[in-house]
Amino acid sequence: RGLCMDPSDGDPPVMDAKGMPEPDEQGGSEGEAQPEAGAGRSAKAERRRRQKLAKRARDRQAAAAAAEADAEAEAEEEEVEEAQDEASATSASAGGSAVAASAQVQDQEGQQAGQRQVEASEVDASKQAKQKSRASKAAGDQELGSPFLERLDDCRLRIKKGFVPNMRTDGLVFATPELTKLLLHEMKSHGGSMQPALKQVANVAGLPGIIGMSMGMPDIHCGYGFAIGNICAVDTSNPDAVVSPGGVGFDINCGVRLLRTNLNEEDVVKCRESLANAIFKNIPVGAGAGRGAVLSDDELTQMMGRGMPFLYTKDNLPAGNFVWPEDAEHCEERGFLNWADPKCVSSRARSRGKSQCGTMGAGNHYCEVQVVDEIHDPEAAKVMGVDRVGQVCVMIHSGSRGLGHQVCTDYLVELDKEMKRSSVSLNDRQLACAKINSAVGQSYLGAMASAGNFAFCNRSLMAAQVRKAFKEVFCRDPRDMDMHVVYDVCHNIAKFEEHVVDGEVKKVLVHRKGATRAFPPHHPCLPPKYQPIGQPVIIGGSMGTCSYVLTGTEGSMAQTFGSTCHGAGREMSRSHALKEFSSGNVKADMLKRGIFVKSGDSRLLAEEAGGAYKDVTQVVQTCHKAGISKMCFRLRPVVVIKG
Repeated sequence: RGLCMDPSDGDPPVMDAKGMPEPDEQGGSEGEAQPEAGAGRSAKAERRRRQKLAKRARDRQAAAAAAEADAEAEAEEEEVEEAQDEASATSASAGGSAVAASAQVQDQEGQQAGQRQVEASEVDASKQAKQKSRASKAAGDQELGSPFLERLDDCRLRIKKGFVPNMRTDGLVFATPELTKLLLHEMKSHGGSMQPALKQVANVAGLPGIIGMSMGMPDIHCGYGFAIGNICAVDTSNPDAVVSPGGVGFDINCGVRLLRTNLNEEDVVKCRESLANAIFKNIPVGAGAGRGAVLSDDELTQMMGRGMPFLYTKDNLPAGNFVWPEDAEHCEERGFLNWADPKCVSSRARSRGKSQCGTMGAGNHYCEVQVVDEIHDPEAAKVMGVDRVGQVCVMIHSGSRGLGHQVCTDYLVELDKEMKRSSVSLNDRQLACAKINSAVGQSYLGAMASAGNFAFCNRSLMAAQVRKAFKEVFCRDPRDMDMHVVYDVCHNIAKFEEHVVDGEVKKVLVHRKGATRAFPPHHPCLPPKYQPIGQPVIIGGSMGTCSYVLTGTEGSMAQTFGSTCHGAGREMSRSHALKEFSSGNVKADMLKRGIFVKSGDSRLLAEEAGGAYKDVTQVVQTCHKAGISKMCFRLRPVVVIKG
């Protein structure tokens, strides 16, 4: 669930040798001439030679850094020894004087000598601690394997300019040493059309108009163009600033909605299977699944243009009487991206989304019935309507389905052609982009926002179906069960926001791909209810593991343009997970732990096994320690519905 992609509607289409979408009936990327076989062998030999030279240079730099650290350590040891000698000499002198002096003077001198010894010991301890810290940092930097990677502290890793060509700024990745090992392993073992995550963060640092650093969250892993978990902002006052579809992703506005209830764990445990069957019946699941709300062309246009407010004008939608007007108040942007322009959405994208609103999809999308099992911030949790361990909530994860996927595909093809006509130099063709104020840039932004509005409506209809399922099982009105929206957050989006950069308020376009907005208390974009505590941030874990709700902080505004992590983040590819796990074993293990799971595709359970993902608790704790979000409460699943 950390990977905001659906294998049919969310994953990239089939790629060509250059990593671009293959042509389809809507058009495709143009081919490029390939080098002759002999020239290819010569180029490979030259690359190997350069790689060997680069490795030798890195080894020399690492050795020089280690030697410098050793020299500093020796100098500090000499200082410590001198301080100890001075303390000993002073003590001896004081003892000699005490023989001739009175008993009172002896006592005073003895106290002074003791104090000097204490001070010398403190100096010794301080020097040793500093020496240990420097030695540890030198060893850590050497372990990173590159002079361009620097550990700043236990939570942050800096990628210096020069790690890849054309970097305009540094990169910053929020990762503990343990999480960093996973990223370095990905660097060594990576293959395929997408580059490893650390290189992708560095590549993004080369985008025209970037302001601040290119950033990676603790759940980061490789994606298309941008890594999933990659954030960057561009300065809209810079005429060269760009927007990149790779910085949003294929599943535009993939996100999570959390509903609370006044039910307790014992209420749902005794009817887990009935509840799972009711939800599974009401929410269409699976790759390419239609069977959602059937919309006319005009209704689809209005939905893309108006977002959630459109739903309140319709009474012919599935479970439409369970879509509540107050839901939008507790959604990011109140469920409406106001720069949407449905005219920029292709007929192919429209046809794919026409019958998919109110459907889950497949991949990492899900609906889970969860119970609160830890509360870290009782006051903030109470504001959200969560006041006890054992309270039941429902988490829904889905996005813009085939419509959003097609929007991304359409504009990647268009921008790839545009890039060939421009003078912009990028490290990765998958970062195809356009100037924000260009015609194609404005068109993409309008289409992206239209798909984002569709996604808000999709999760709204799914939430309505959940309310309907609960009514069927518990024979109670959903309002009587307090099934209100806690919050709804976007994961894959680019939005215009104001941020303070170097003491100056700037209007920027923030790309958040596999990352969550995390605005602090009293931010003007938050609803009145959440002004005192900050924005709720919903973090889904991997299947069968815990999820978290956090709150936004001032630290996120200072460090990450108001952003934090979004989930656990994949550690294994789907193909690797299929080799490592059996769907039957995964299902049996979850049942042993009291989790009833129902899926439209049994193979999916192996792909989405918890062991294929990073530890979501470690990811969340890293964000908490770094100050970019604050832990509020934890949830664990009792019912899981997958595509």
